[in-house]
Amino acid sequence: MNMSLQQDLQRVLQTMKQAHLQNAPATAAMRRDRLLRSVALIRDNHVALEAAISADFGHRSAYHTQAADLMTTINMLQHSAEHLEQWMQPEISEVPVAGMQARIESQPLGVVGIISPWNFPINLAFGPLAGVFAAGNTAMLKPSELTPKTSELLAELVPRYFAADELTVVLGDASVGQAFSALPFDHLVFTGSTAVGKHVMRAAAENLVPVTLELGGKSPVVVDSDADVAMAAARTLTIKTFNAGQICISPDYLLLPQEAEAAFITAAQQFIQQAFPTLQANPDYTAIISDRHYQRLINLIEDARAKGARIISLAPIGEPDFDAHSRKIAPHLILKVTEEMAVMQEEIFGPLLPIKSYSGDVKEAINYINAHPRPLAAYYFGSDTSRQQMIAQQTTSGALVINDVMTHASLDSLPFGGVGASGIGAYHGIHGFRRFSHAKPIVIQDEAGTVNLRLRAPYQDKSAALNELLNNQH
Repeated sequence: MNMSLQQDLQRVLQTMKQAHLQNAPATAAMRRDRLLRSVALIRDNHVALEAAISADFGHRSAYHTQAADLMTTINMLQHSAEHLEQWMQPEISEVPVAGMQARIESQPLGVVGIISPWNFPINLAFGPLAGVFAAGNTAMLKPSELTPKTSELLAELVPRYFAADELTVVLGDASVGQAFSALPFDHLVFTGSTAVGKHVMRAAAENLVPVTLELGGKSPVVVDSDADVAMAAARTLTIKTFNAGQICISPDYLLLPQEAEAAFITAAQQFIQQAFPTLQANPDYTAIISDRHYQRLINLIEDARAKGARIISLAPIGEPDFDAHSRKIAPHLILKVTEEMAVMQEEIFGPLLPIKSYSGDVKEAINYINAHPRPLAAYYFGSDTSRQQMIAQQTTSGALVINDVMTHASLDSLPFGGVGASGIGAYHGIHGFRRFSHAKPIVIQDEAGTVNLRLRAPYQDKSAALNELLNNQH
């Protein structure tokens, strides 16, 4: 590791920690001001941000950026600004004797590190700030090197809206990310792959830095035997084509009753024809982020084909299935999948949808999900409430959405995060405020010192009284 880089980052962090202590505690007005300045940064510069993100992707639908990167983030920040005074109120706790007082106060942690990914470079950088700033903290942000224009724009914009000891942007490649994750933050947020998440957690452990890891994984869709197949196809492919499937909670594979396969294929073809009558020149369809990621997805298709899969391209008639120049890949259904296919082993992060047939007994689908690492989200289509309850109780995932896909991510009242291999910790709304706060118990003893006196020698009389209590309790 570059020691000079590490020392430079250490100096920045120590300066921010000292400023945090000098300015503590952050008032509600200061917290709201930081949240609203974050909103202003996004609103004032939305055109430049949209252009930078599209340039980084090669082409990205302006709507994808506006809806999922900009407005969703603004809503998160405004939600925190509107509720933070309520969240900051102490929680009064029960006490064993009259005259004693006990409460829980939410105390800022200090300086929070945020390592954000490329797929939603504003939402996953500024979304955590909705909780970080609401809780009274400051932050260092390391945006992705895979979206260099966007990251450089953020590094240019942030100093216009924030003092260096409130929010600082650190640019650089994976080596900078490695040095960043080794800093003694008061909390560290990482969004990315499970493989990198392990390295981040290992580095953070050296300084006992608590982590929030949002790691993704293979989020399943279960179509039950009583489901509306056309609805399931449309709602699944709506999200599978949004950002070209480059979303941590995008549907990663579909469990489909064998007898519904033909109906699903027909519904998928009809949906894509309606939503994307053209694709390669369509401004609504987003490119894959890089040549390396594009080639990885093509390799997944070819690997599955070589191992016996049935590949159905949903490309419009007369258009190629994929194009290396545009880096646009048409949605593909991959049927007859087996476990040895790479497409069933790794998170796809693209517009490929493997379909695994099952008997139609939802217990079979549950057993398959439970035999694999716990996903960031699971999706279920079916109208029977008892089977909805079964899938909720007998599978474990970061979230479950019934009869839709990805809806939970935009609800600020819900925690967002993973479980097991898909992540640690959750944020959004009050859950982010709590995540980035220390719940500090404060006790004021009563005038007589009642609870303290029971621990003071001599003990003989006290022991006799306790023995009587122990003997009389049933």
